[in-house]
Amino acid sequence: MGADELNVFDLKGLATALDDKADYSLRRALEAVRVHLGMQVAYVSEFVEDRTYFREVDAPGLEHVVKPGDSMPLDYVYCQHILEGRLPELMPDVLNEPFAASMPFTTDMGIRAHMSVPIKLNDGRTYGMFCCISTEPQPSLNMRDLKMMRAVAELTAVLIGREIDATTEHRGNLERIQNVLDQDELSIVVQPIIRIADHRLLGFECLSRFAGPEDWTPDIWFKMAASVGLGLELEMRAVQKGLVLLDQFPRDLYLTFNVAPDTITSGALAQAIARRHAKRVVVEITEHASVDDYGALCSALNDLRVNGVRLAVDDAGAGYASLRHILALQPDIIKLDISLTHNIQDDLARNALAAALVHFGRETKSQILAEGVETAVELEALRKLGVGTAQGYFLGRPMRPGDALALVERLSTATSPLAQDMPRSAYAPK
Repeated sequence: MGADELNVFDLKGLATALDDKADYSLRRALEAVRVHLGMQVAYVSEFVEDRTYFREVDAPGLEHVVKPGDSMPLDYVYCQHILEGRLPELMPDVLNEPFAASMPFTTDMGIRAHMSVPIKLNDGRTYGMFCCISTEPQPSLNMRDLKMMRAVAELTAVLIGREIDATTEHRGNLERIQNVLDQDELSIVVQPIIRIADHRLLGFECLSRFAGPEDWTPDIWFKMAASVGLGLELEMRAVQKGLVLLDQFPRDLYLTFNVAPDTITSGALAQAIARRHAKRVVVEITEHASVDDYGALCSALNDLRVNGVRLAVDDAGAGYASLRHILALQPDIIKLDISLTHNIQDDLARNALAAALVHFGRETKSQILAEGVETAVELEALRKLGVGTAQGYFLGRPMRPGDALALVERLSTATSPLAQDMPRSAYAPK
């Protein structure tokens, strides 16, 4: 293939390669450019202090000469001299350049043709070089080829910039989560769950709260922890803090915990729940939880449920995933999503869907629990539909465990409904 012929077929995939993993995309770019130019070696280098490291190399048959991870001094190779103007970026025959011809690098590597352009990041830094080498002169190389390589180097800079940003973000997120664990910046609040018929307190849902200046919701923290490989550790920290409360609350009250499928299948949850507490524990799986293997999840859940742990599927009515969870996992409790509960008394569609889930619950012996109850009319509409249990701001906001214990004590002697007994001062932050 002549270097004057721009082989579009070889190069057209480079832009879309930016959506792939960095190393794979770089290999594709190097191979395409090397083949197009008729060269033997193509590589992307990275400058680290006074050395250049071969980050990615495409050199079929010459892997023994240069390979990823190798490094050389900057003043030994052409890179620094090109950047400082002593050598041109395009050298169809390096022996025509006296400075290059005199360099040990030229004779040691047997280089006769060379083309190299800098990889410039968005912040102006020179990351390294995009280079091609031939052991034979390439007199047909021209400015058109150089412009093409510069364009590919720009795409490579975008790709590497994204990778650097992702690495920086990952490192920052890892530090944030590790700090939460090390400094014990996770705390637990609890929200009451009541029986609608008589307003009897049945239990509490355990919810996580995080200290620090970031005004992030708990789901953001747990997603971040999962992204840096600390999802299991953070979830189990929350679970362990909640399980401690079981010895403080009366034995007729239960606690619910939101956990990811991976936490369940890890076996850590089963080890953490004492047998004496199992019947007072409810494990919740949300609509947003992705289940890759229902068989493995069901097996792990069976190990829990055989001891009395109950299963709840959260966010029912919010999407298709929750319905899949219900059918595959056969939960003990189905929690109606707040989007279904909100203004249910005025919406025929919401009312009909809730009624269908209530009927399904009766047929499958699953308890129905409505989330997000914020008004008395919503609670009354749910009662008429046959929904047995509920939680929400109307019945009690999330509160500190000490305030929950005080509430339990008051309710043991009070005759007023739970919603009327909740003091505003006991409310914990949302």
